[in-house]
This record gives sequence, structure tokens and C-alpha cells, in this order.
Amino acid sequence: MTELNPMLLLPLLGVFAGCVLGFVARATHFCTLSALERHWYAGDSSSLRTWVLAAVSALIGTQVLVALGLANPAASFYLSSDFPWTGAILGGFMFGIGMALVGTCGFGAVLRLGGGSLRALVVLTVIGLAALAAQRGIVGILRVPIVDDLAISFESSGSQSLGDILSAMTGLHLQEAVAAIMAAIGLAWVFKSASYRHQYTKIGAALAIGGVIAFGWWATTFIAERSFDPVQIEAGSFVVPVGDTIMQLITYTGTWPDYAVGLIVGTLIGAVLAAMWKRDIRWEACDDARELGRHILGGTLMGVGGVFSMGCTVGQGITGFSTLAISAPIVMVSMAFGAKVGLAWLMEGSAFAAFRRNHDGAHHTAAE
Repeated sequence: MTELNPMLLLPLLGVFAGCVLGFVARATHFCTLSALERHWYAGDSSSLRTWVLAAVSALIGTQVLVALGLANPAASFYLSSDFPWTGAILGGFMFGIGMALVGTCGFGAVLRLGGGSLRALVVLTVIGLAALAAQRGIVGILRVPIVDDLAISFESSGSQSLGDILSAMTGLHLQEAVAAIMAAIGLAWVFKSASYRHQYTKIGAALAIGGVIAFGWWATTFIAERSFDPVQIEAGSFVVPVGDTIMQLITYTGTWPDYAVGLIVGTLIGAVLAAMWKRDIRWEACDDARELGRHILGGTLMGVGGVFSMGCTVGQGITGFSTLAISAPIVMVSMAFGAKVGLAWLMEGSAFAAFRRNHDGAHHTAAE
């Protein structure tokens, strides 16, 4: 009996994980920007709690797999000993503004495309091309001096994991303790809300999304250990993989797609299935040239910013956080700040409105 080629199994595992991720997220309206908007403008933190619970679930699942020797995120770029702090801040801020201009992130655009949004198709095309330009093209020439060359080295601790850094500073092994403390703090905040404790659909969605990220770490580690070809250890991101998916569609290189490309395809399939189940498929396009321009600009900022910050809301906020990478909270704070500035400009006519203490709860949300 012929064994299945591990490099063929890799994208298939990605498609499987993506189908679950896309279906759950589309069916439950999981969206980072929407969660932030409702928290800031409507005083509703339930969606934000779902997002945090997904990140905490990914952290717990990933660290359990690491402890069992079933996942090796230490081999991923998230835990590189070099931390490009300028990219984390600048790229995160750029991504946040782009997210506000578009009304969602790269992950959300895939979900919207599953429901028939042609605007999302434009956004994803721009994100993918901009990401490739920032990673491998002319924009990458600018990235090197302002991001790569200014990176802080954590060679003494072996990685930029918060657990490894504290372990090196104290001489104690604190990785599991740090993960447990972070998880406990997150869970305490999530379930502090009595009303949220009864929102079982959102809780289930968060657990499923976090589980998909942990699954990704296991799947890529499993294949890497059994393949003679190099395998990138990863779990989920929606910036560079979007560009890689485009390249797989328009070129033939003779190589199999990787896990991330499979995840993109699977997420789209899952989103389509959820939209069909909810009877929520309808063709949508930009209303005018001004809206089209806003989506192109937003996609460009997300593509370039996502490469500079080494991830998106899912890639850093959930996947990066699951590894305890110090880049994750810095990138997410920068993205949130960028999103707030962008939303203030769009909805209140001035970016400076983002610095006001109070906002009118009657404002509509751009993610709707």
C-alpha cells in the first residue's frame, strides 16, 4: 500500500482546519474590528470577550501540545531571537488603519468573500500583492533598514517568548507558569461578565477557533517530522498566505501548496458553507470610485503592515499569542490604536477624535 505524501497531506490538513475556522467564524460573525467598534462605541464587550477567549484557548491548547511534545512553535518565526520592534509598532498601526478603511481584516475579508462580497475579493487581491511586495519585492528594500536592521536580539534567552525571557532573567523554568498566569488573567476577564457566561454559541465559537490554531501547530509539526522537504511550522495567518495563494493560482512551480495556503482555501470553503446555511449569500460591490479607492488603500496598508508586524489580527493576536511571543501584545495594541484613529477619521471626520474620552454611542459601525 502506497503511503500518502506528507507534502500532499499538509495542505489537506490546512483545508480541513480552514473549513472549521471559516464556517464557525462566518456563522457567528467573529470579527476583530467589529468587536473593537462595539466595545468602544456601543459599550458592548461580548464580541471582544469572544475574541480574547479564542486567543486564550489557542494559548492553552498550544502550550499543552508543547508540553506533550506534539507541537514545536519554537521553530516558527514568531519565536525568533530577533524581535523587530519597529515593525511591530509601525506595521501594526498601518494594519489597524487599513482595517478601519476596509471595515474588516484579511481574515474577515475571506469570510465576506464567502458570502459573495466582490469588495472583499478586491481587498484580498490587494493584500496579497502588497504583502508579496513587502516581503519579496521593492517595498522589502525599505523594510530591511527600518524594520529588520533595528531588531532587538534576545539571543541570551533563545527566543522572544515571554516565558523564555523571564526564565533567562531568573534562572528558573517559567514557561508553563507564565502561560498559566496569562490564561488565568484572560479567562477571569472573559467570564467576569455574568451575561457572557450564558452566551454558549459565542463561547463555543471561541473554543473552536482557538482549537483550530492549536491544531495548526500540531499539524505542521507532525508533517515536518515526517517529511524530507522543509516545512514551515505555522498555525494561521491571513497576510502573506493570501499572496502565496494568489501565486499558486497564477503560476506553476511544481511544488505543493503549504499548510497556510490550504488554510486560506479551507476558510473560504467554510465561509461559503456557512453563508449557504444561513441563506446569507448576496453579490456586493463597491458603490462608487471613492469606496473602491478606500478599499484599495486599506488593503495596501494591511498587506504591507502585516508583513512589517509579522502577522494580522489572527496571525499575531491569536497565533502569536499562543506562543507567548512578546510581539503579539505590542502588535495588537498598535493595531487597535490604528483602528481607533481610522474609525475616528471615517465616522467623526477627524483622526484626533480618537483621543477623546467619550464617544457618542449612536454612531454606526463601519464593520456592519
